[in-house]
Amino acid sequence: MKYSLQVLCLLFSIFIFGQNKQDNNQGDYLYLENQTLDKTKDWINTESELSKNYIEDIAKKYNFKNKIIEYGSLSNNPLPNKKGKYFYSRYIKDKNTPATLFYRKKLDDSPIEIFDTYEVYNDKNTSISNYFPSENSMKIGIMIDKNGGDKKFAKFVDFSSKKVYDEELSDIKFSELEWNNDKGVFYKKNLNVNSIEKDSTNTIYYHQLGTKQEDDILVYDADKNKNEFYFFTTKNNLYIVEIDLNGNQIIYYSDLNDSVFEIKKLKELKDISSILKIAGSKIYFKSKSSDWGEVKTIDILTDKEEILIPQVYSNLLGNTYFKEDYIFCKYKTIEKNYLSVYTSDGVFVKKFEAPFGMDFSVRFYDSEEKNIYASFYSNTISFYNLILNIETGNIDNYYNDYIIQKPTLFPFDYFTTKKITYKSRDNKDIPITIIYRKNTVLNGENPTILKAYGGFGSVNEIGFDTGLLHFLEKGGVYAFAEIRGGGEKGKKWHLNGKGLNKMNCFNDFIDAAEFLIREKYTNPNKLAITGASHGGLVVGVALTQRPELFKVAVPKVGVFDMLRFDKFSVGKYHLDEFGDPNNKVDYDYLSKYSPLHNIKDKVNYPTTLIITGENDDRVPPLHSYKFAAKLKNRVAQKNNIYLNVLDNSGHYGKISIKKDIVNEEAEFYSFIYHELTKDDKK
Repeated sequence: MKYSLQVLCLLFSIFIFGQNKQDNNQGDYLYLENQTLDKTKDWINTESELSKNYIEDIAKKYNFKNKIIEYGSLSNNPLPNKKGKYFYSRYIKDKNTPATLFYRKKLDDSPIEIFDTYEVYNDKNTSISNYFPSENSMKIGIMIDKNGGDKKFAKFVDFSSKKVYDEELSDIKFSELEWNNDKGVFYKKNLNVNSIEKDSTNTIYYHQLGTKQEDDILVYDADKNKNEFYFFTTKNNLYIVEIDLNGNQIIYYSDLNDSVFEIKKLKELKDISSILKIAGSKIYFKSKSSDWGEVKTIDILTDKEEILIPQVYSNLLGNTYFKEDYIFCKYKTIEKNYLSVYTSDGVFVKKFEAPFGMDFSVRFYDSEEKNIYASFYSNTISFYNLILNIETGNIDNYYNDYIIQKPTLFPFDYFTTKKITYKSRDNKDIPITIIYRKNTVLNGENPTILKAYGGFGSVNEIGFDTGLLHFLEKGGVYAFAEIRGGGEKGKKWHLNGKGLNKMNCFNDFIDAAEFLIREKYTNPNKLAITGASHGGLVVGVALTQRPELFKVAVPKVGVFDMLRFDKFSVGKYHLDEFGDPNNKVDYDYLSKYSPLHNIKDKVNYPTTLIITGENDDRVPPLHSYKFAAKLKNRVAQKNNIYLNVLDNSGHYGKISIKKDIVNEEAEFYSFIYHELTKDDKK
């Protein structure tokens, strides 16, 4: 009996240890996870108000806001996006209201207004998130963002009458609206009451147009097996794809012509990264076994697999488009992006290269003229809209009376772009893009921004940035490091920066900083680091591991508590990327780099601006609250720690109205430039 009691006590102590181990590492800041407490609200309001006042005052000292507005007005827009029969664009009618959706029946037509969120909701924080025309472009579903969070709403419009349907769908999350011809839509529904609790987007519902949401039909429920899933429709079928714990993908389908949506199993595939298309008896997919990306097919009836488009070593396969009789494959190398055209049988036809340093998006395809319409752009060059002819290889500018091609803001050679590599501490070649104004003297004194993402196998997509233009004009240097954990150099690049290899990701970023300093682009007193989401984690780790390397840190919507990330929102989906804090091996590894738990009492960390959105339900703001509090509340901390909580905002910041977008960008660049140059004036 005595022995049994001892065992019971031991087991109980282990249980209590497991339950409380994470909590005991929180210090006095666990209360900041509860945003309903008055104590938490008061702390957030006080810290954010102090930071906002300082940031707004700084922004007034510089010309970033005016330049962002000026450069924006002189920049080109991309080509419209073709979905179904029509061409779509969003235009801003008033800088104080969200953008309105327009469509054209023909590319050279005058745009026609189809949906204005402000007219429907009379709320400047309610904006269009996405839009989905029905099979025959008779109706259109409009995805609505009301507070910046991942939960969306939906409204519907009839094209012929322009009537907005009465019903509104709510609680849509991580989902598109997939049409059943022109009759109704399938969507994922989220059941969370508290936005930051563990995600519960486990169901697919069907909504018949003209009915109430409460009458929607439950089509699929993944709550039992907890597998992740995605879905899409074709003209005749609904396809649902489950991803099990081993990464296998199980494909189910339902015939849309049946009155009841009966779900039937179609196929289980093991060597699959993503499904590209299902047509006839063939499934087109990207395989997991291919490091750089290849297109394969499998015959559903015979199980015969074929490589349709083989991988090209050191050429990363990105987006793949199936258009009529052709397949368009976008590729990325360290130095360039290009588009390869193949027949539907995988025979190579033509290659179109983007100019050095530029990226592009395929907007649509004209099958009669064999023309690909694409918009090309870079960090410093706004959209160039071009026509690529498959048969001749000719490339021509596109413009009409409504889509105007404006001159470039600066000559093409005004800014220097380098795409090179640097050596990591374990002798890997890490790609890095470095941009600065031509003739800038690289003497180690340049204000410099270093940025990275480095997670989930994601590939960095560059974007034209008017705020960055002015920073470069003022003698700044911008660098983006394609560190391990991202997908820029294939699947192995991701694997070497995830789980128990995650430190490679952070070390690569720190090595990038040392490279920039060593090569005289900058010095520690002139170097700022920034990144968002997983990039915010990267900044948090670099900040706490090597604070002497940086003058300023600006992490955005970052994950900082790696011992409790799994308890909130989408954290449960990220155990494969980071490891499981409830597993001792993973816990010990996470403890070594978790930013919140590696703040040292006697270190004065660099000036830091932590940015989060009050409605972020992807990376809850509690991460930023606890990180800011612990950084700030130490005797050794002499440099300022700022917390900017963006109101009515989620994971992507201010996205509703142009005025707020401009102000947020101007404050970001003004803060960094001020902190990097203020000592020059002393």
